[in-house]
Amino acid sequence: MKIKFLGGCNEVGRSAVLVDDKIIIDYGMRPSDPPEIPLNSEHISPKSVIISHAHLDHSGMVPSLMSRAEVPEVYMTPVTRDLTKLLGRDTIKVGRDQGFSFFSEADIQKLDENTHAVAYGERHALDGTDYEFELHNAGHIPGSASVHLRKESEDISLLYTGDIKLGPSRLMESASPADLPASDILFIESTYYGRDHRDRKDLEREFVDSVKETLNSGGNAIVPCFAVGRTQEIVMILHSYGLTPYVDGMGLSVFRIFKNYPSSLKDAKALNDAFGDAQFVNSKRRKKAISEPSVIVTTAGMLNGGPVLYYLKKKHEDPRSKVLLTGYQIEGTNGRMLVEEGCVEADGDIVKVNAGVEQYDFSAHAGDSELKEIVSRFCRNGTEVIFTVHGDHTEEFATWTKDKFGCEAIAPNNGEEFIIE
Repeated sequence: MKIKFLGGCNEVGRSAVLVDDKIIIDYGMRPSDPPEIPLNSEHISPKSVIISHAHLDHSGMVPSLMSRAEVPEVYMTPVTRDLTKLLGRDTIKVGRDQGFSFFSEADIQKLDENTHAVAYGERHALDGTDYEFELHNAGHIPGSASVHLRKESEDISLLYTGDIKLGPSRLMESASPADLPASDILFIESTYYGRDHRDRKDLEREFVDSVKETLNSGGNAIVPCFAVGRTQEIVMILHSYGLTPYVDGMGLSVFRIFKNYPSSLKDAKALNDAFGDAQFVNSKRRKKAISEPSVIVTTAGMLNGGPVLYYLKKKHEDPRSKVLLTGYQIEGTNGRMLVEEGCVEADGDIVKVNAGVEQYDFSAHAGDSELKEIVSRFCRNGTEVIFTVHGDHTEEFATWTKDKFGCEAIAPNNGEEFIIE
């Protein structure tokens, strides 16, 4: 089995793995300015593409593959299919505003025509190859999957975790390592290697207390969120504590997709109730949202564009208001700049933020102890090669794995190629 890494090594973003020059697992972009895309993009022509989930860093560049002379067959869960189309259209819009273009509406239409919706646990053969695969719940966002890929002629298999979540959340049933099939090779994400998550209930209470404190002081609580997964999770948390947020951005469209797939949710009624009580904002109602003490859940989660920049420009000098970040901030993003330097870039201007800034770890990724639990289980079940990817500490994770279990553990670099026999 030949494996080439086109992205996602020693970084969070543009995940892409090429197997035997025929199969791609994930094909994302890194949300920088301009976005970074997988290596050798113009020269890749796969027969099959398997997508783990619909976040831009894993699925954002898939439509670009539809312009190849031989259009590949694409496999993903039904939720991921609908979300990928939504995000693709948003990327086209953002590209028009920011001066980049990776694909067209025609490519998105062609992607839809060539996508096979796959349920968890179904085994599928990939045409033109001697491979078969199946998807398993990854617990990250609705429709997210770990990928088990097996090459029949060599009797060798790999398990690609994708982004995986073992702990509790309101939106999703968590993944279970016991449900993942054994494999010869393991690709494991490393986002939170070296860091464990706090108790979820304590975290929720601290977050809600801060929001209430902001409202009581007469300020606005601005909560930037990823549209897919995080917006819905935060709205459910706020609703459970009796708070009614304004919701701005693409999170509402994502909620409407989630509604169509209740079996992908932990509690569809709770999600519907939370959004039923929320107030929805468009560009004409934003002034009203900040004219009174309020909590505003808005995109984008890393502050790179979206409605959040409107609110920051209006409220950056208000010491009563707060920006409550809810997730990981990739290096090079506005969110990371806000955390480290106390400012953001908006419409070409550097804006100093004097409002309060707080960061909460509502992560949908496995923490350190959970990542180690996954590795331990796979090594006990015969895994011989482990690749640590998708993180800033992949080298440390590989070293820990090698020292602990004695198996071959590798933190690959983008562009590296490996032959596994």
